[in-house]
Amino acid sequence: MEPQLLRRVADSVATVVIHHPAKRNAMTVAMWRALPRVLEDLAADPGVRALVLTGEGGTFCAGADISTLRESAEEAQELAVRAEEALAAFPKPTLAAVRGHCVGGGAQLAAACDLRFAEETALFGVTPAKLGVVYAASATRRLVALTGPATAKYLLFSGELIDAARALRTGLVDEVLPEGELDKRVAEFTRVLASRSLLTQAAAKEFANGRTDRDAHWTAQARRSGDTVEGVAAFLERRQPRFGWNGATSG
Repeated sequence: MEPQLLRRVADSVATVVIHHPAKRNAMTVAMWRALPRVLEDLAADPGVRALVLTGEGGTFCAGADISTLRESAEEAQELAVRAEEALAAFPKPTLAAVRGHCVGGGAQLAAACDLRFAEETALFGVTPAKLGVVYAASATRRLVALTGPATAKYLLFSGELIDAARALRTGLVDEVLPEGELDKRVAEFTRVLASRSLLTQAAAKEFANGRTDRDAHWTAQARRSGDTVEGVAAFLERRQPRFGWNGATSG
């Protein structure tokens, strides 16, 4: 099978799989180019309430496919930034499920997700200093926001790999799971995400990402959607809420 991004939707959760196992799921130029289109389609699907990004087999993503950089390094970097920004802007909750190596462009993609769950044997690295590449400002800011400036500088200056335990301590990942338990935990947690108010999640994501000028917009969305009325009624009636807002009229 050619290097590609595989996608599937089940139980309101979309899963995008980085599939290039011959090179530890390294991203080709074509894969970088395809990711924003894949995300756009999934964002428009009212049946999708959360998204998981993961890698085929035992590796998340070993970065960019270096063999494609010799003639197109600048283009690949530009496409990687576009893909990263598209992932960060995805309007529904996103979670990176990480096993094995999460390095270079792989770490860039994982950092662009809202949350990161990892197996205890996962390894993380940000490696542009090994190639003489200038790491994009957007990716650098996102890394600093997650880990703080000291850890971000450690990773960027050295290109050294860190284990999952250190990644958890520094804020790069949110949960670390024993081997064999990652898929079960991700499935369990995304079921929780899919059962919650997507309106609440979308507004919180926008605010947390720095856009704080749309209180009136989200108040109007809440009023029109009926989600608040449904949530309160479900709580009082001791039942699961049936939230109806799906983002179709968000604007």
